Amino acid sequence: DFDEDGREKVLRYVVEKYGHDRVAHIITFGTMAAKMAIRDVARVQKLPLPEAIRLTKLVPDKPGTTLASAYEEVPELSREKESKEPLVAQTLKYAEVLEGSIRQTGVHACGIIIGKDNLSEHIPICTAKDTDLYVTQYEGNHVESVGLLKMDFLGLKTLSIMKDAVDNIKKSKGITIDLQTLELDDRSTYELFSNGETTGVFQFESVGMKRYLRELKPNQFGDLIAMNALYRPGPMDYIPQFIRRKHGLEPIDYALPVMEKYLNDSYGITVYQEQVMLLSQELASFTKGEADNLRKAMGKKKKSIMDEMNLKFREGCGKKGYDEAIINKIWSDWEAFAQYAFNKSHSTCYALVAFQTGYLKAHYPAEYMAAVLSRNISDIKKITTFMDETRRMGMEVLGPDVNESNVKFTVNKDGNIRFGLGGIKGVGESAVLQLITEREQNGLFSSIYDLVERVNLNALNKKNLEAMAVAGAFDCF
Repeated sequence: DFDEDGREKVLRYVVEKYGHDRVAHIITFGTMAAKMAIRDVARVQKLPLPEAIRLTKLVPDKPGTTLASAYEEVPELSREKESKEPLVAQTLKYAEVLEGSIRQTGVHACGIIIGKDNLSEHIPICTAKDTDLYVTQYEGNHVESVGLLKMDFLGLKTLSIMKDAVDNIKKSKGITIDLQTLELDDRSTYELFSNGETTGVFQFESVGMKRYLRELKPNQFGDLIAMNALYRPGPMDYIPQFIRRKHGLEPIDYALPVMEKYLNDSYGITVYQEQVMLLSQELASFTKGEADNLRKAMGKKKKSIMDEMNLKFREGCGKKGYDEAIINKIWSDWEAFAQYAFNKSHSTCYALVAFQTGYLKAHYPAEYMAAVLSRNISDIKKITTFMDETRRMGMEVLGPDVNESNVKFTVNKDGNIRFGLGGIKGVGESAVLQLITEREQNGLFSSIYDLVERVNLNALNKKNLEAMAVAGAFDCF
């Protein structure tokens, strides 16, 4: 995962390091779904647009709906097949034939192929309009079987938010924060988690997660790692037990005393794949390679390998003289747990990012929330949620102001958040940048007339000015 703005740099680096001919995006094939098929056929058949819209609206919205299932669910659509209007009946007939065929190609959001030779020696490649890199002509799951390395370079918005927050703190308070050197025992950060005040905190935002945090009252980093791994379908059933054991309301018991050293920090509950790997080495003398095979078999649900491992596990435990009934119970617990065992190293990285965002929110609330708002500037629903949260934290979100706002949300001298001009619907970023440059060079605007005389009206046109007026950006006059 890279910060959103940095992902491009990583791609450039990879191309410079390995060569343009050895790096490619992965192709995706977009197929015609039911609605798309009706629309496309209607266009060719010259079926009037209102008719085409009426037909597509009859198809249920849920993902994966086929025309066949739509006919069963919606008798009205089924009747249209026998319509007196030949164009309507034909459109539906042809749409059924075309449904599911490939309509266009796209580029995978994050998958990148890196080869040691020119890729054209191994797979067919092509070009795409939005990128200078080559694109594979095979889909992702076929590329690996040819023997090529598939990398996922993800842009993670949270990392950008953290970077922006650190910049905001530097601007408003003159303090430089190094997130890599935070002490992981910060009291106020754990208080924020314990109160469930985690709106805008990475991975800990959902309503259910907040409820469990208030019950758990995390006070050490291990608790955050565990919650991150447990809060997903399946392991969630263990959360109440985990909470009871942490607060001493239920005894912590181990099937075998030797298990304590690996299950101690998760209160006797197996939470991570790594615990299974270490325990299989401890109990049944597995080699590290065998332990890793066990992890793979569990993660990929490979029954044949699991059965083979089961025999080895029993043999190994038998040699150490453990009771067979206990060994059976341990193995059956593992089998149940296998469907959703989580990787602790992955959970730890995510918990660290969560801790860092929690720290920023606890200590520099205005600067952090300004960064969160700025990175969600185009999503009106999220902006509303985050503005409510900011008010709950006792800060004001002030409306846009041509004399104080920047493009993004910023913190003003009173410690309140000022709305960014880029967040106004119908105002482009280039128009705003031009206005801000003028304001910084030649001072604040004294009136609406002064503003219109000074800005470049090609960049900031009538439509922009009207949008800004409606949003209250000129209320300072």
